[in-house]
Amino acid sequence: MADLLDDPVTTPFSVARAPSEGDLDLPEHPRPLDESTRARALLAAQPVVEGHTQPPHVIAPDPEDLPPARAAEAGAQLWSLRVEADEGVLGTLRRIDAVRALVAACPEDLRVASTTSEMEHARNCGRVAVVLGAVSWSAVGGSPATLRAYHALGVRAVNLTRYDRFAREAVREMNRLGLTVDLAGADPDTVSQVLAVSRAPVLLTRAEPDGPLPDDVLRLLGEKSGACLVPAGPDPTAAADALDRIRTLAGPRSVGLAGTADPGTGYVPLFAELIRRDWPAPDLVGLAHGNVTRVLRETEFRARAARAKAA
Repeated sequence: MADLLDDPVTTPFSVARAPSEGDLDLPEHPRPLDESTRARALLAAQPVVEGHTQPPHVIAPDPEDLPPARAAEAGAQLWSLRVEADEGVLGTLRRIDAVRALVAACPEDLRVASTTSEMEHARNCGRVAVVLGAVSWSAVGGSPATLRAYHALGVRAVNLTRYDRFAREAVREMNRLGLTVDLAGADPDTVSQVLAVSRAPVLLTRAEPDGPLPDDVLRLLGEKSGACLVPAGPDPTAAADALDRIRTLAGPRSVGLAGTADPGTGYVPLFAELIRRDWPAPDLVGLAHGNVTRVLRETEFRARAARAKAA
């Protein structure tokens, strides 16, 4: 034991020294992130709700062909149920059945959602939420009973393209049920008339690039808390210009995204362009998903309130 104590273990150490002049040089500031990197980071945390997704006409049985191609940044999609005028209700029912079959074939990727809570739950589970809608106006058949049947099947949006006596009745019934009014393709007069009647906010799930709404109609849309959705095309500058106009006239709560023509490219180029235009983060989050989700949620809330009041 004494021998062990007489041979202590030595530990390497260094003596502190005064810093030299070169040591006092401060490190360079890291370079700011470029717009594309910032756009990717934002979209990773704030996935896009797409207002207009066209389902494939033929569902291939080969699992390698499923799910359909989509942008990596998509977190929820409204799947169009629009059909040709001569297909009517039967064609719409077939399309609903086909969409549900496709979702069932892709349980690890897709999930049908009929409420905003279910949309959020699907995203938290790593799935893309599929919302059924919008249904063609020609497939309503002038009957409120058809609207009720669609709602019972999980449809959550109907595309109203003309305004007449039945349209007034239909808008009130859609508000009561919780069906979002989609005014994509409607003329400015129809948009204005529906905004005057509807107690719930409306969507334009796909703004027509060749027929933009007049300034006064966009302002009215903003006053009524609606949202106009723009497709992200191959030219991010053109899409950003359209979004800038809507944001200026209707307000930042009224912009949204219809979808993208190139799922492989996704939304990073568009969001990078908007970041270069100094869009603040809250407006970008609203564009990605906040504004569309708000419209759907307010429609749900007003329908529940109306049913509770009638009970």
